Amino acid sequence: MNYFKHHTLFSFCACMMLLCLTFTPAVAQSVKDLENQRKKTLQQLANTGKLLNETKKNEKVTLNKLNIINRNIADRKQLITNIGTEITAINLQMDSLNMQKNELEQQLAMLKADYARLISETHYTQNRHLAPLLFVLSADSLDKMYRRIRYLQEFADYRKQQVHQIENIQADIELKNQILEENRLNKQEIIQLKERENEKLAGDQRKQSKMLSELKKKESQLKAKQKQQQKKADELNKQIEKLIAAEIEKSKKTQTGTTTSTSKVQLTKEEALIAGNFEKNKGRLPWPVEKGYISGKYGVQPHPVLEHVTINNKGIHIKTNANSDARAVFEGEVTQCFSIPGSNNAVIIRHGNYRTVYANLTSIYVKVGDKVTPKQKIGRIYTDPEDDNNTELQFQVWKDKSTENPSLWLAR
Repeated sequence: MNYFKHHTLFSFCACMMLLCLTFTPAVAQSVKDLENQRKKTLQQLANTGKLLNETKKNEKVTLNKLNIINRNIADRKQLITNIGTEITAINLQMDSLNMQKNELEQQLAMLKADYARLISETHYTQNRHLAPLLFVLSADSLDKMYRRIRYLQEFADYRKQQVHQIENIQADIELKNQILEENRLNKQEIIQLKERENEKLAGDQRKQSKMLSELKKKESQLKAKQKQQQKKADELNKQIEKLIAAEIEKSKKTQTGTTTSTSKVQLTKEEALIAGNFEKNKGRLPWPVEKGYISGKYGVQPHPVLEHVTINNKGIHIKTNANSDARAVFEGEVTQCFSIPGSNNAVIIRHGNYRTVYANLTSIYVKVGDKVTPKQKIGRIYTDPEDDNNTELQFQVWKDKSTENPSLWLAR
């Protein structure tokens, strides 16, 4: 029967349509992720722009200005790379949509042609009211009469399905056209954005080159300043190490009644739980500032200007806006609030056998023995008026008596 041939065609078209629509969501998700990443990087650039505005309004070139420009350049290069990837993803999505639209248009043409044949081949088209009745009554048995009635019902249902399928495909083609137009406009917009960012990058690189040239003329001053800063950092780190070691020895003595260096500190159930949760959140801890970026990496790093000069950091430096507060990154107990001449104040928070250190604070909002919660403000970060209003938090992570790279612990 022609009906079965048409039904097979209908099933084939439905399967093709389903297969065609399975590719786009993954591509669309990729485009959305890249768009979110672009917006995040633009927000970072806006924040570093604010930091640059907070520096003194003079022509004096400082390491602080250079640090911000270097960060701007790194972020802008990443943004331009991401925009290029986003444009490629949009092109792939548009290619996929065009392919789907072509498939749908072919299916629509097949369905329309099939429906036209179906109408022309119907044996009762000349008399819609009488022919079906004669077709049923001419059966020579009740069984055949029932089967003919059932056939006519299925035939009518199939025609309705075809009409419905044609309408659905037409609507889907229209939707694909709308999405393609949106993608075209979005692509134009981000291509223009890429051009503007390339111009800004070139400007930043010119500023960077000029700053480096001027700072290298002050090599002796920079060396003296770096030596002084490293001395302060070493004194701070020595004091932190001493305080943490004293805390650990005190815990050992409390538990064993001796001060033997071989005994290990046994954590209470609560401390073990906090330590375990802290460890499980590696790479997911909130930042110790609301906004900012890492301006000094962990470990031994080359000086940004001076050749053969290195900087040794036991933690990281996070540059943020003036009048910003330091925040606890995890629940814990404040065990130390102290200061070192020339290095402002610092706070140590214990999280089981882990500790976080927050240094370069002016005011401190907590005291020893306080229990803190994640993102709780613990102190105001010092803004240096003699260094272009540089506002940097020194942040460290310790496990027992050893330092860890804080960058690996903070959310990305």
